[in-house]
Amino acid sequence: MPDDASAAGAAENETAERLAAIAAQSQRIATRLLGQSAAPGGGESNDPLNLGGAFLAMARSLAADPAPLIDAQMRWWEGYLRLWEQSARRLRGEEGAPEPVAAPEPDDRRFRDPAWTESWVFDHLKQSYLLTAACVQSAVHDVRGLDEKDAAKLAFYTRQFVDAMAPTNFLATNPAALRETVETRGENLLRGLGNLLDDLERNEGRFSPKMSDGGDFTLGETIATTPGKVVFQNELMQLIQYAPSTGTVFRRPLLIVPPWINKYYVLDLRPKNSFVRWAVSRGYTVFMISWVNPDERLADKTFEDYMTEGPLAALDAIAQATGEREAAMIGYCLGGTLTAATLACLAARGDGRVRSATFFASLVDFSEPGELGVFIDDAQIESLEAMMAEKGYLDGRHMATTFSMLRANDLIWSFVVNNYLMGREPMPFDLLFWNADSTRMPAAMHGYYLRRMYRENLLARPGGLSLDGVPVDLGRIDIPTYIVATREDHIAPWRACHAACGLYRGQRRFVLGASGHIAGIINPPDAGKYGYWTGPVEEGQGAEAWLEAAARHEGSWWSDWHRWQCRRAGGRKVPARTPGSGALSPIEDAPGSYVRAP
Repeated sequence: MPDDASAAGAAENETAERLAAIAAQSQRIATRLLGQSAAPGGGESNDPLNLGGAFLAMARSLAADPAPLIDAQMRWWEGYLRLWEQSARRLRGEEGAPEPVAAPEPDDRRFRDPAWTESWVFDHLKQSYLLTAACVQSAVHDVRGLDEKDAAKLAFYTRQFVDAMAPTNFLATNPAALRETVETRGENLLRGLGNLLDDLERNEGRFSPKMSDGGDFTLGETIATTPGKVVFQNELMQLIQYAPSTGTVFRRPLLIVPPWINKYYVLDLRPKNSFVRWAVSRGYTVFMISWVNPDERLADKTFEDYMTEGPLAALDAIAQATGEREAAMIGYCLGGTLTAATLACLAARGDGRVRSATFFASLVDFSEPGELGVFIDDAQIESLEAMMAEKGYLDGRHMATTFSMLRANDLIWSFVVNNYLMGREPMPFDLLFWNADSTRMPAAMHGYYLRRMYRENLLARPGGLSLDGVPVDLGRIDIPTYIVATREDHIAPWRACHAACGLYRGQRRFVLGASGHIAGIINPPDAGKYGYWTGPVEEGQGAEAWLEAAARHEGSWWSDWHRWQCRRAGGRKVPARTPGSGALSPIEDAPGSYVRAP
């Protein structure tokens, strides 16, 4: 018995020590947060998201017509009475599982722990939350007489609130976290508070859970490893020429224009999912723009500068490096928007160097930008411009937070549970490691992009923009175009991407991949995942009509793209080109120094 008493006493002491450590960590976190909130320079708007007006409009509408709120309340009461009846039956031990009053969506991973179904208490809590969340969102959705943008903003931020309030996000109502706390005697909470404090310090007080353990990833060693050389550079970009892996290559080189919101190596992650390595192995001479991570010194760089010092400069350099004037281009996301503007400017000058173009998840018609539209109005743009005017750039973490909010349960709250409640480190994941490697936006360029593209949609209007001294008209792009979008894209909605089919001339092929903005694009054939849809593009055809007539295929659209592109790659093949064998001497090894800049 003395041994048992000693063991019990030791356990109590250990628990007390952990509780004391948790209290100390909590105090450090509180101090850090209070210090951040009291920091000088807090001259920002009290309502930078411009939500006050939207919620005031909703309140006025409900006061004038309370029917949507009354209907939602009635549905809630009816559902809750049925839920209490079911829970009482389970409590009495009655056999047979009743049909749930509210059930999570099939892809909702929050409630996969068996306790959410096996325990009547947690099942009641789960259904109560889902029922309430549905009624709240329904009430907001059904409010009549709201401006379309206000309605979208209210729906989006209501969902953010509802997601944040999920019982899975709190220790006392998360069965897996409770089990972990009992089994580790609170060690998980101590680790979790340490993780939270580390995240706050790493992000200068901003709440941003770490998404990936970066220990397994080193640029040029385990990620961004396709061999190549930087053969040209200027203030805004380095141009990488990749080493061939075949004896002969297609005549026309391939220039890839990635977005500058993140770094280029999303297209060159690990060997098994690198689009660059795969394209090189198919016989393409691949060039990649690696954008600089700008600071205040580049505050005045414009969208036009990104075009002239980006793809236009790259095309000139490629001609020197290969001796080949003609080329093909690929633009991804914002890089696709820039590619379209570049092609329009070349067409206005009668410059036919680019013989085919591919667009990965790219918007050129911004009339339907999806949920990103809730962040784009005059008040929010003015707030961002004021923020950028102070620093000369937009901090990349601001954009990262915006994109994470589009999928908050997957990209925010799942990591809150894993990192803080369970006290675990996130798993190493190349896509999330890249996602956290954010970049800044020059003030002049980003303000122009938000206003001219998202707010005014001038790129889609013939002559709406003038760049490098010529009017921009996408209708003058008369080369074969391959447009790929992804069905679950929250950043470039596929229907909005399809709108480009009505803007370009020439042969157009539209392909719809499964999954989202990143995973749907980075989908190598060997993975055997997702599938894709293809169908003819007809004049005046809407997105839904295209999908109705489209055929579904298994596997990756990469193979479909290769079949399309190889027929437009210049005919006969030529001896493989080694970086440095042309008129441009190598500057340094890929991935270069620009991508490494913090």
